[in-house]
Amino acid sequence: MNFTRWSARFPGTQRRAAARNEHAAAQAKRGEGSVPAARGAVGHPATPAEGTPADATVRGTGTAPLPAVPALDELPVREVLGLLPALVALVHGPDHRVAYVNDAYTAGFGPRTTGAPAHTALPELGELGLLPLLDQVQRSGKPRTAKNRTAPGGSSYTVTCTPVEFPKAAADGEPDPDHTGILVHLADVTDHAEAVERLRASERRQREAAVTLQRSLLPQELEQPDDLRVAATYQPGGTEAAVGGDWYDVITLGAGRTALVIGDVMGRGVRAAAVMGQLRTAVRAYARLDLPPHEVLQLLDGLAAEIDASQIATCVYAVHDPNEGLLAYSSAGHLPILVRDEDGTVRRAADPTGPPLGTGGWIHTSGTIALGPGSTAVLYTDGLVERRGEDIDEGVAALERALAGAQGTPAIICDRLMRALGVDADHDDDVAVMVLQQPARTGTDAELFHNAALELLGGVEAAPRARAFAQGVLSSWRFPVELCDLGVLAASELVANSLQHGTPPMRLRLRRTDRRLIVEVTDGDDHLPRRRRAEPADETGRGISIIATIASAWGCRRTPGGGKAVWCEFALPDK
Repeated sequence: MNFTRWSARFPGTQRRAAARNEHAAAQAKRGEGSVPAARGAVGHPATPAEGTPADATVRGTGTAPLPAVPALDELPVREVLGLLPALVALVHGPDHRVAYVNDAYTAGFGPRTTGAPAHTALPELGELGLLPLLDQVQRSGKPRTAKNRTAPGGSSYTVTCTPVEFPKAAADGEPDPDHTGILVHLADVTDHAEAVERLRASERRQREAAVTLQRSLLPQELEQPDDLRVAATYQPGGTEAAVGGDWYDVITLGAGRTALVIGDVMGRGVRAAAVMGQLRTAVRAYARLDLPPHEVLQLLDGLAAEIDASQIATCVYAVHDPNEGLLAYSSAGHLPILVRDEDGTVRRAADPTGPPLGTGGWIHTSGTIALGPGSTAVLYTDGLVERRGEDIDEGVAALERALAGAQGTPAIICDRLMRALGVDADHDDDVAVMVLQQPARTGTDAELFHNAALELLGGVEAAPRARAFAQGVLSSWRFPVELCDLGVLAASELVANSLQHGTPPMRLRLRRTDRRLIVEVTDGDDHLPRRRRAEPADETGRGISIIATIASAWGCRRTPGGGKAVWCEFALPDK
């Protein structure tokens, strides 16, 4: 094949040659040469004498003439392609018969026989998935590039297929398929591909470490309160997204009350997960103080600023009290709690009661939302409802619609909400969702849950009335004699403590669930009792020690509006 003639058929070569011919003709007409004459001095052209050869040295100046610039058409194409470090092959015709391969191609894939179809003579093109690309370039007449194709040997190539036209064409001037070809240029990008793969592997390891840390810091098994059914799920963002700091927790506070928390650290990677772990641990510690929700967030706000002032977090801390049928909550810049009533009506808790954690200088407040029998509440992070280009209120509204139609257990509702909001394995943000239900108990299930209360009126004479009330109630609940005696003793000690140190109004409450007996006394004094060692000569100070000895758990807390509650629990025997 005549490569000098073939090179003239490259796209754009004919246009450039025509432009050079026109320019040369214009210069000849004006009497100008293609190479400027050498100058003898700055600003003074040195014109050689008539008959002096063009390549002669200009006398008296010692300056050599400028060399002639070779024309592009005079370059030997075969030699140029042969010297290229990239792999080059030329195929022609409908079945892409091999016309030429350069030395680099031969060194890379071995000698190739010209004239044979590419699918047999160039099997490596098939292994790289390039045969369909050749067909596409031949049909369209436009160049195409395929990036990072990996050969079986492990080498990676970026391949460019450029259509070319051989000199002979059809009689009507249209291209003849038998005389069109494709120049295949394979650039070895193995080093680059390996570097990219190493970077991706490093990112995968970092992501796996962050996900492992994140999951290890989340509760491995949720506590299940007596009066609530709770389920939660966490899904990290897709493989292209860094792990965030979403977390949730369920904390039983005693006396049937339960704390529920969900939050989101505004960061990514291991650092965000580590901050999340510290905040979650702190929430559990503060929750044991049995403080109102806004006081817990107030403590958490100061701690968040100390942990990392550059990262802030949103959080909702809520406390469920089955005696009140309420969910008391405080929100630090977090999204609102949603509650669906038994009739399907969805309500939204009020706006956040304070800014995100870590901002400081703000007094948080608490709010309440009713959570009656048959109700379902949802706590969630912004990954569930936030989408690029959409207002977040639209996402919350979509969640409300999905919650209105979601039925089943909390675990089933979690899955349905995730699917309804389009959260899948490729989601671009972390998502945490917690669902809690207050069951509407009927029949034999309802018989396992009872409440009884007595207002403690008068003075010391209220103590025997309280003991008689406790004896009667516990006997009617058909508890074993030993448990009845312990319950009456606990009620007597708590009432005596309240009568001696508390102020009216006073109240004794007995409550049973399917797993425990709860004895609680409330009064109007906010001084919390503590356990202390009583000396042998002391006549008082042993009540709380007795309670701590006989009960499974005991505690005290301040009540809204002033006053306190002191309680203890007894685990029911297994039947």
